[in-house]
Amino acid sequence: MSTDRILFNRPYRARGELANLEAVLASDHSHGDGPFTASATAKLRAITEAPHALLTTSCTSALEMAGLLLELGPGDEVIVPSFAFTSTATSMALRGATCVFADIDPATGNLDPASVAAVITPRTRAVVVIHYGGVAADMSGLLELADGHGIVLVEDNAHGLGGRWRGRPLGTIGTLGTLSFHDTKNVHCGEGGALLMSDRILMDRAEIIREKGTDRARFLRGTVDKYSWQDLGSSYLPSELNAAVLDAQLDEFDLIQSGRHRVWDAYAAALPDWAARNDVRLMTVPPDREHTAHLYFLRAPTEERRDALIRYLAGLGIAAPFHYVPLDSSPAGLKLGRTPVPCVRSHEFSRTVLRLPLWPGLTDEQVSRIVDAVTTFRV
Repeated sequence: MSTDRILFNRPYRARGELANLEAVLASDHSHGDGPFTASATAKLRAITEAPHALLTTSCTSALEMAGLLLELGPGDEVIVPSFAFTSTATSMALRGATCVFADIDPATGNLDPASVAAVITPRTRAVVVIHYGGVAADMSGLLELADGHGIVLVEDNAHGLGGRWRGRPLGTIGTLGTLSFHDTKNVHCGEGGALLMSDRILMDRAEIIREKGTDRARFLRGTVDKYSWQDLGSSYLPSELNAAVLDAQLDEFDLIQSGRHRVWDAYAAALPDWAARNDVRLMTVPPDREHTAHLYFLRAPTEERRDALIRYLAGLGIAAPFHYVPLDSSPAGLKLGRTPVPCVRSHEFSRTVLRLPLWPGLTDEQVSRIVDAVTTFRV
């Protein structure tokens, strides 16, 4: 058996990247909002079916724009999952809002509507939901809460480009949706993101926020004769170099997804018997959801056994990391948020979850090697 190290992730290389980059460098337009920004945005709208989309420098930037668009401030509360990446919370805290941490569904790692309902107050302005691993959260329960309490639902869809809930594309179900094109994501440009919207009024203001608070986008379209400072904003517009790479990646979206699903499906087919014998819980996808094969996780019965499996796989040259540390227990979470109801399931999930290597370039031999290594470990 080969002992070459198997990486947890390797960024995908699309065939057209270098040609696109050469075209940008040969032009007089390497700053943002050039032809590759327009092309990548059109392709992104086709995949997501979003009426409006803006490329950003990161998913974090898109979330920060969401906080600005919602005009959050001190005294406002935003409910976020404790089991999430820091951007989900810090983007809201930057506006002065208090992050209120809610618990997850242990089957999916996604925000639990019952936990959200338990922490809603008159100050709640929004709920930010992530679709963990590219599997949709329980959107029916969350939409019912949002509609019933008059609060906004924001989708942090960093994992979910191409995923669906009951046929609806992830990132377009809430009022605002965000995407990530970090190089750990299915489609990437090194660092990048996008903001998705269905509301034209929000789009008009988002364009201004993205361009440092100016109406430069309108000037470029010729609808105003000069541009000036109009609103709050920052530099959230990616360069044409980033957009050029993203454009090439989006050309191969179906190919990327096919490769990822091949690996995900192999794990799902090979591991159930071993998992049942060892009290291990495997990643599952509810029948009304189409996932993105962003990651494949399993949960060991205890933290000690999870860590032992990580060490065992590392000894065989296979990288299989844990994931998020719950936000409610972090130093910033303790300072900038509150946890009315203990997030017990988030902490249990965090202590026991492990992610297997998953990227489209993994060979069948490498996948077999990973499966063999996992199934020879006695949890």
